[in-house]
Amino acid sequence: MVVNNPNNWHWVDKNCLQWSREYFNQVLKGLEANGDGAETAVTSVNKVDGDVDVSQRKGKVISLFNLALTIGFKAKDKDGECQGTINVPELAYDTDADEIQFDINIHNESSSTERFRAVAKKLLVPALRDVLSRFGKDLIIANAGDIQLDPTQVNSQFTKANQEEVVAKNSAGGSSSGASSSGAAKNSSSASSASASTTKVFNTASVYLEPEFNTTAEQLYITLTDRDRVVAWARSTPVMPAYPVPVGSEFSLFGGAVSGKFIKLDPHHEIEQLWRLSDWKPGHYATLDIRLSQGISETNMLVKFTGVPIGEEDRVRANFEEYYVRAIKLTFGFGAVL
Repeated sequence: MVVNNPNNWHWVDKNCLQWSREYFNQVLKGLEANGDGAETAVTSVNKVDGDVDVSQRKGKVISLFNLALTIGFKAKDKDGECQGTINVPELAYDTDADEIQFDINIHNESSSTERFRAVAKKLLVPALRDVLSRFGKDLIIANAGDIQLDPTQVNSQFTKANQEEVVAKNSAGGSSSGASSSGAAKNSSSASSASASTTKVFNTASVYLEPEFNTTAEQLYITLTDRDRVVAWARSTPVMPAYPVPVGSEFSLFGGAVSGKFIKLDPHHEIEQLWRLSDWKPGHYATLDIRLSQGISETNMLVKFTGVPIGEEDRVRANFEEYYVRAIKLTFGFGAVL
């Protein structure tokens, strides 16, 4: 929140590229569009590059962005399936929905997979166009509050009127634009719901750590997922299933201070969780991805938090280093403690 901008008069900028990457990952990944005996779905968001800024002066908020995206997808019908990418060379603040270009590439393209280019163009592209066309509005709704004082703190009627106009404009109509094909309409609706939920949570950042442990990846994986071992290093009884933990199971650590859900488990290699601190806004979860890379005599733990509320980065990093990394090393002798 801006704290030294009387009456929201001065020019203030916010770089929103990282927010945009997390936004597109949430609203695009898993987007499906089916019809005519074929199924398509977005499998990944491989690239979001460019410039994204939200700015305000005199109570008015504008967004300036120019992005390039690369989106992974899969498609199948009764005769086969394929994977590929869809490149969006330019998504800009002044681009109309029907002007967005989509370049479709099929992996290992052959005569037997060429038909899927037309399938993706007919089914998936309209759903993508519908989601991408809402980006500018969602960008402002989610980020304007970080560069403006609340209207209750604004005395100038001029800037307050401008601010209220922006709020009314971006609230009108929500994200209700429909898909341009019946096959995509159902999935566009679900993307709209995801888009709306994105604007209700924190503006977020990422946190990275790379601690090293003097043990094997197998032992470190078990230490992180075996309830009996977690009891030892967490110094409290966790709420979680017995080992081996099933995907989709929920957990609670440190007397409820940390909670979440296991969303991916690759034994001895990767653990992915929805993860939150108890005092975060209800319903907001970061994603914690832990990858184990074993060397000759040690294992590197590659830790990535995404979706951490801005301002909480140092707290999350310090707590993980103290209550996970240091505690595990002290309890099991897996390395020196500084």
